[in-house]
Amino acid sequence: MNFLGHVVRFIVSALVLMLVSWIVPQFAVGGFWSALLLALVIAALGWIVEGIFGKKVTPFGRGIVGFLISALVIWLAQFIVGGVSVTLIGALLAALVIGIVDLFIPIGNPYEAGERHKS
Repeated sequence: MNFLGHVVRFIVSALVLMLVSWIVPQFAVGGFWSALLLALVIAALGWIVEGIFGKKVTPFGRGIVGFLISALVIWLAQFIVGGVSVTLIGALLAALVIGIVDLFIPIGNPYEAGERHKS
């Protein structure tokens, strides 16, 4: 994926996070810039978790563990990004809504992108 593709991906992620903050009562994002920074932090924290524990615990590694790790990453990101407020229940609900939205509007799977570049 080129630079423009990454920029578009993070903008779409920020818009999804703003949509989720509108739907989920215990998940609040201050605005577009907070949502964009939150998308970047969530991506960075997900990358760190993947590096430590492997693909199976990331949101792309299906199952309950990936879902719980996704919620934990969302909850932890609030301490890094200003203008974001999330409870543990809000993080779980946000992870669920983001998963459902991702079924209809896939933001992209970094593992599939890496596999395409190896070929």
